[in-house]
Amino acid sequence: MSTPAMPAENRFRQYLQDLYFGDDRGARRFRYGLVVFDVLTIAFFILAATVQDQWWVIPLDFLLGGLLSIELLARLYAETDRRGHILSFSMAADIAVIASLFLPVLLENLAFLRIFRALRLLRSYHLLKDLRSSSLWFRLHEDVIQRSLNLAVFIFIVTSFVYVTQHNLNSGIRTYVDALYFTITTLTTTGFGDITLIGPGGRLLSVVIMIVGVSLFLRLLQAIFRPHKVRFECPDCALRIHDVDAVHCKHCGRVLPIPTDGAV
Repeated sequence: MSTPAMPAENRFRQYLQDLYFGDDRGARRFRYGLVVFDVLTIAFFILAATVQDQWWVIPLDFLLGGLLSIELLARLYAETDRRGHILSFSMAADIAVIASLFLPVLLENLAFLRIFRALRLLRSYHLLKDLRSSSLWFRLHEDVIQRSLNLAVFIFIVTSFVYVTQHNLNSGIRTYVDALYFTITTLTTTGFGDITLIGPGGRLLSVVIMIVGVSLFLRLLQAIFRPHKVRFECPDCALRIHDVDAVHCKHCGRVLPIPTDGAV
């Protein structure tokens, strides 16, 4: 007796679920493609912030907003827990990004929504699980990659905030590149002093950049220059970072069956 064919709607939903949540090579490539798309959209956001008076910015805003809307609906359709996804932070961030593409065309003084475009970078964290399971190179350099991503997300979001809050009242910050320049010089404590933020809010933002940014930068340097470690949670004491050739847990002495791919 033959099995009834699955309705076309169910087949399509199963196809989307395989793409977004599957573990095969095709699903991973699809998710890698989404991250590449996010990188391209961020590049466009930076470009649009520097040439916002050009005629082609508005049509591209609409086109990109349409593509992001389609991708958002497809992901929502594939979700098994739609209510939980609708109430999640990632959904709110995606809606804010799409709104930032459509609303400034219809209304004035909504430039602050550009800050939310930086949230597209947060999707990159979902890539870490795929890379951890499929790439030996990633597992060997996970700390450096993850801390680099943390620093990049912080720089992009803070730069967007500096640009939005200062470009209308600060003669030193006219473009996104000016805001990026200020963020990097402040974060690295170079402090040339040719650009400073105006007002109490600007000074407080500078303090946040110096404290948080420098901390993230130092953690990245620590991951680069310290001896290489491997992540494996000890069943007894939960210590997660060990030497590559560790046989026993340095904290409690338990024998550790750390998986290894051999010499690299």
